Amino acid sequence: MSLTKRSVAELIGTFWLVLGGCGSAVLAAGIPDLGLGYLGVSFAFGLTVVTMAYAIGHISGCHLNPAVSIGLVAGGRFKATELPHYIIAQVLGAILAALLIRTIASGMEGYAGGLASNGFGEHSPHHYSMIAALITEVAMTAMFLFIIMGATDKRAPAGLAPIAIGFTLALIHMISIPVTNTSVNPARSTGPALLEGGIALDQLWLFWLAPIVGAVIGALIYNFVSKED
Repeated sequence: MSLTKRSVAELIGTFWLVLGGCGSAVLAAGIPDLGLGYLGVSFAFGLTVVTMAYAIGHISGCHLNPAVSIGLVAGGRFKATELPHYIIAQVLGAILAALLIRTIASGMEGYAGGLASNGFGEHSPHHYSMIAALITEVAMTAMFLFIIMGATDKRAPAGLAPIAIGFTLALIHMISIPVTNTSVNPARSTGPALLEGGIALDQLWLFWLAPIVGAVIGALIYNFVSKED
């Protein structure tokens, strides 16, 4: 499969991730009758990964996340030369999804312009500090990559990786939405932040730095513990 086609698949996949996850937070989580809340948004993010992994996993690997792509390079599962194409596609997909969410949400009376951006301090859902946000994002992304590496290992049960990875992302959101609104994905953070501007854009650096550091740590730890003696 050509790199161009794989990159387009990543764009579509990341678009679906942000539309499904952030879209559920913006369009549905605040409606009492739906009862979504944090739990519903967590499952929405997990379901986007499960569905898209089965749709494009055989095409692009279904990274949907610059930190995942970088972590897989660190873990020896992906070519560094292909990183720019994947990252650009992922970020573009996230921006397009954020644009669509804002377009739909602006049709609702009283919409204030939020797009489920990530943040810390006053921009954290429960006002967690920058240090707490940094630690959370590093730890969550490290575990995400550790599980991705394990679930996609040739020795793992075949065909079950999408389910394991999707449930992991849902669990990560259950833990960390109150802290940062959950990133573990620089593209997912970039789309909403670019459109919201202000404090969301000012704090975007953390949601590139922490997930990338965490992803590399998780991939390297997995390679260490899984290496056969």
